[in-house]
Amino acid sequence: MHKLPLSISAADVLPRDGHAGTLVGRVWLDDVAGPAVVAIRADGVYDLSAHAPTMSTLLDLPHPAAAVRAMPGRRIGTLDDALPRLLAPCDLQVVKAAGVTFASSLLERVIEERAGGDAGKALAIRGEVEAAIGTDLRRLEPGSPAARELKGILIRKGMWSQYLEVGIGPDAEVFTKAPVLSSVGTGAEIGIHPESAWNNPEPEVVLAVSSRGEIVGASLGNDVNLRDFEGRSALLLSKAKDNNASCAIGPFIRLFDDTFGIDTLRREDIELVVEGEDGFVLRGASTMRAISRDPLDLVSQTLNDNHQYPDGFMLFLGTLFAPVQDRDAPGRGFTHHVGDLVRIRSEHLGGLVNRVNTSDRIVPWRFGIRQLIANLAQRRLLNQPL
Repeated sequence: MHKLPLSISAADVLPRDGHAGTLVGRVWLDDVAGPAVVAIRADGVYDLSAHAPTMSTLLDLPHPAAAVRAMPGRRIGTLDDALPRLLAPCDLQVVKAAGVTFASSLLERVIEERAGGDAGKALAIRGEVEAAIGTDLRRLEPGSPAARELKGILIRKGMWSQYLEVGIGPDAEVFTKAPVLSSVGTGAEIGIHPESAWNNPEPEVVLAVSSRGEIVGASLGNDVNLRDFEGRSALLLSKAKDNNASCAIGPFIRLFDDTFGIDTLRREDIELVVEGEDGFVLRGASTMRAISRDPLDLVSQTLNDNHQYPDGFMLFLGTLFAPVQDRDAPGRGFTHHVGDLVRIRSEHLGGLVNRVNTSDRIVPWRFGIRQLIANLAQRRLLNQPL
């Protein structure tokens, strides 16, 4: 059961243009002890389960936004009523993530690697790396002749890194962020590993992609990351990235329609505010304008002749934001404290709000695929395709 550890209102989660777009999400219904796919409309929240028992089903329709507008649904209350029960807006989709897609975050990954996950070494290494690379990576097209030339220079300097390989090489890093149904939504707690001493939020745009490889909408996401674990070894990526409640997506999926499309997405700016119970405030931003790989390229590198996703997938696009502001001691940069309030917001996608706790203290994830199928069967919704 989804619990709400903080107080939020509709104004905190809606896009700047309110209900102008086609907004869909998932809500926990207490009366049936299961989730419902819903449309968020100006006059309330509407259960679409009779038409689309899963979000995967809805997003695989030929024209999802038009289909949602044509579905009458069953009104279950206002958005404020639904917020305490709001879930991550995806269900059967695999949650994938593209890493090292922005120049500044690329440099921070190299720094983590050379520091061996020790935050105390990061400041000195940052200067060393920036001096060695000596170029504006934002202007460098991955896989281009200029990128290959830089690779040769860095190898000769002894500065080459696996992160530079995926950052400026032809092949993107695409990994599985979280299991199906494990993501949490806005209002939920997000988790950091209790043994981590260097970690951070990663505010990102998350694409909603159909099984055909079509981008049909987008959401916001927090790819909670353990910098010390991944810095010790890239082979610890799964432990650094996939923990209980370490993947937050929401508040909704905004479907592509005449108010929002791929070109709008390419210009989307994402704001981040972290407020600690100790009075610490961190402000940051990311912008899709600075991404080094186009969203269409990242989707084609995820789904192609070599790999299919019959239930569709959600794809984190990476972040420009890499916090270096000192919090606990000079030169140690930023890390989360339990109780931090994390707000991620953009103009067209609304607001994703979560509070930080350790993964072992957050309510364990119990509602998996078997439970979902059993619940839909009990509600006699399996006559519709999943």
